Amino acid sequence: MPNSDFKFEVIIRGCRGSYPKPGKDTIIYGGNTTCTEVKIGNCLIIFDAGTGIITLGQELCRKKKKNNQPIYVNIFFTHIHHDHTEGLPFFEPAYFSSTSLNIFGPSVFQDPLVDVLSQAMLPPFFPVEFSEMKSRKLVQELSDGDTVVCSPETGMPKNIIFSKEQTKKISGNDIQIRCLKGYAHPKVGIYIYSVLWQGKKLIFATDTEGYAGGDQRLIKFAEHADLLIHDAQFTSELYTDIRSPKQGWGHSTVEMAVEVAEKSGVEKLVLTHHDPNDTDEQVLAKEKYAKTLFNNVECAVEDKKYSL
Repeated sequence: MPNSDFKFEVIIRGCRGSYPKPGKDTIIYGGNTTCTEVKIGNCLIIFDAGTGIITLGQELCRKKKKNNQPIYVNIFFTHIHHDHTEGLPFFEPAYFSSTSLNIFGPSVFQDPLVDVLSQAMLPPFFPVEFSEMKSRKLVQELSDGDTVVCSPETGMPKNIIFSKEQTKKISGNDIQIRCLKGYAHPKVGIYIYSVLWQGKKLIFATDTEGYAGGDQRLIKFAEHADLLIHDAQFTSELYTDIRSPKQGWGHSTVEMAVEVAEKSGVEKLVLTHHDPNDTDEQVLAKEKYAKTLFNNVECAVEDKKYSL
């Protein structure tokens, strides 16, 4: 039976793009790179492992010291650029033998995901190799249309339903993490994820660039979502700046994100992947402009929680 005490919570752990930007100009919105936490019951889902995952890991370890319980973590990578992986070597729970670390994401240029993650931690780049992290690790590549099914009671994956097996039955209390391959990010694209549980729906769509008329596949994928977290790194002025245009860089404008939100009928839009050069004042200006286009919208703020 479903546990009525379980909640569907989303916490922004890092919302800065490209590289971390600490300092006095990023105090309000935060300077850590991309990481979003989703907690449903006992199931912890993490999207990307930018520097925002570091403090999350420290919090998990503090809880472990109090309750002496093992840590179960499910990490889903949108892609393997540095600003989405650089926090993984500093994710403290990965160094405990009692931790179960389930990692999902794309293969890159036909290389297995485990090899790609391992390469970033090889000497002389890092003193500890990926294989030397003591946690029990499962690393699984996903493809467009795949669904990972997790249990809110155990926190662990129950099944992977591959795109050709979508007729398989899913329990009404199961958590579904679905994958959509996006092609508008250099050079191998990105994965966009949805989380569905008990009739509620979250879409995590960072590092994606809009199309004329809207990204129709994403619009369909995000249809009637309760919360859409969407890339909006650039203003339209910066995106089309004749001296240094950003078209083709794999990031959206406010208008692109709003178009997806409007056409998919989402309840709330959160703009993320803030440009590292943007100060709090500039991000706030972007938010104020976005509110003139869409009623229920705001810019992502580090450590802010949403309950679906």
